[in-house]
Amino acid sequence: MQSDKFPTERQAPDHYTTLEVAKILGMAVRSVQLMVDRNELEAWKTPGGHRRISRTSVERWASAHGLAGADSAPSSSAPPLAPATRPPVSRAPSATPASVRTPQILLIEDSVHFQNLVGLIVKQHFPEAALQVANDGITGLALYGQIQPEVLIVDILLPGIDGATLITTLRSHPQFARSYLIVVTSLDEAQREPYAFALQGVEVIHKPRLVAELPAVLAACLPTGPVTS
Repeated sequence: MQSDKFPTERQAPDHYTTLEVAKILGMAVRSVQLMVDRNELEAWKTPGGHRRISRTSVERWASAHGLAGADSAPSSSAPPLAPATRPPVSRAPSATPASVRTPQILLIEDSVHFQNLVGLIVKQHFPEAALQVANDGITGLALYGQIQPEVLIVDILLPGIDGATLITTLRSHPQFARSYLIVVTSLDEAQREPYAFALQGVEVIHKPRLVAELPAVLAACLPTGPVTS
């Protein structure tokens, strides 16, 4: 369905600029540039040196990662696309369905073991929360823009884009301010030194202590009641 933000008579282009793709996918421009460098998106440069990205490759990437919004051409006067909507959440009769949503936790972690471990912790201690999982930083950036979670849990060592770069990128987004950041890592304090620039003021949990420490950290940052949208 054509978005109301764009004229229905306008024909969608066969290519986008880097900025347009960033708006469509809810990412930073630098993240889109990294995707092009890794050949995840098809692109070329104009004689003036401006990058153009194939519409087809953007739609293909968005479809493969379960994202919405790539089927509408961005307008230069339109704001960035809003996050994809989710089905309404069942609530008690006194709640207003249009004004509440399930607290969202986004985990960006490539280890299936720790994905499952965090999933068990959330299910056991915070059954009212919804956990979304991304296997790599690029997918995590896209999901972040889509769901705008209350809590973001990030591993430092990630494929494609490392966690420190991911954290720095997210901090350039205004909406990042609404998310509580937790970093999980197998690195000890000495090994984390190269990433100190990204970890200042951030809650860091050593993975061997995950089961013991994560529940209390989540309890301190998750909302105790319905989240207003």
